[in-house]
Amino acid sequence: MADALPPIPPARPVFDADDRARILALVDAALQTGSLTLGPCGRQLEQLVAARLGVAHAVAVSSGTAALEIVLRSLDVQGRAVVVPANTFYATAGAVVHAGGRPVFADVAADTLALSRATLEAALDVTDDDVAGVVHVHIGGLVSPEVHAIAELCRERGLFFMEDAAHAHGSTLDGRAAGTFGQAGTFSFYPTKVVASGEGGMIATADEGLADEARLYRDQGKAGFLGGEHVRLGYAWRMSELHAAVAMTQWERLDQFLAVRRRVAAMYDAALTGLDGATPVLQPPGSESNYYKYPVLLDPSIDRDVLKKELREGYGVSLSGEVYARPLHVEPIFADVAHGPLPVAEHVCAHHVCLPVHSDMTDAEAERVIAAFRSVLEGGSAAVVTGMAAPGTAGTHA
Repeated sequence: MADALPPIPPARPVFDADDRARILALVDAALQTGSLTLGPCGRQLEQLVAARLGVAHAVAVSSGTAALEIVLRSLDVQGRAVVVPANTFYATAGAVVHAGGRPVFADVAADTLALSRATLEAALDVTDDDVAGVVHVHIGGLVSPEVHAIAELCRERGLFFMEDAAHAHGSTLDGRAAGTFGQAGTFSFYPTKVVASGEGGMIATADEGLADEARLYRDQGKAGFLGGEHVRLGYAWRMSELHAAVAMTQWERLDQFLAVRRRVAAMYDAALTGLDGATPVLQPPGSESNYYKYPVLLDPSIDRDVLKKELREGYGVSLSGEVYARPLHVEPIFADVAHGPLPVAEHVCAHHVCLPVHSDMTDAEAERVIAAFRSVLEGGSAAVVTGMAAPGTAGTHA
């Protein structure tokens, strides 16, 4: 079957002929004028993002990682702790360290893969560190209803609250955009993201002072682009005009991308709900995901690696990357700040997969994914079950 049809990749950026022509025209204009960074494309992208999110300020930067570190530096975490969920990308905690802070890892709720008020309180209760604030991550694009309770807890305890919305372009909760619930939200335009520019990121905030700080930090800490004193320990965190041109073209198509991704997710919801061995992470009431990822929790008896291999080699279906395969508190680089086990994060990291969702995915492709996934789970290979071997082979799992 895998040879009969084109393979379905884990991710697929979408640039149609009109997009490519527009990007080329914008890049050509930048090359003709010599305005290659912090120019009109970047400013227009900032305006588009701010308008859609309903915030006063959007600041374009070189990556989602840069966006995180800039906000953390602007909020002054030097010498203080910042709570982050254990099941997030390295950059969330790495940015805390690079900004001079210390990450405190918190467990998450299994139904949203995100922090809850209870898991945040538990993390705060077990640390003796001076905690400055919290980074909430919208895993896979899902905005948890707990975001309100978490923000309230932060207000009660005098902590800042910011969002890592790298996964959540266009996601909402009760109509309010991801990235607008705290002092700032950060976005990534990495190639796999719903809005992709190759490299790039964005800071969204209603706080004029924070936006001003971000503009200083992104340009080597200078007081002005064309000159001026260096007043912050900044870095080369500018977004080039070339990346801004790509991101702007993608951002303008966000509603089209969301419509496709939500249609595919609805097909997955209908087909997989009630399936033995796998439980999709469904959207809670009021939450409308962009479906950057479509996570499915597997029964612990299912060998994830074998499942993925069966789908890829037997059906030409490559699953999207996990969110995430290892929790950060078990990573060697964070060994000195880990505070013991975080069982829910450990479980969901070890026992989930993400079905592919593309911004141009066809119903036929989604149906192929569904059929392949069901077939493998329901008997495509006995080796999918941990500890069992396919007929005629030796078992490879204890």
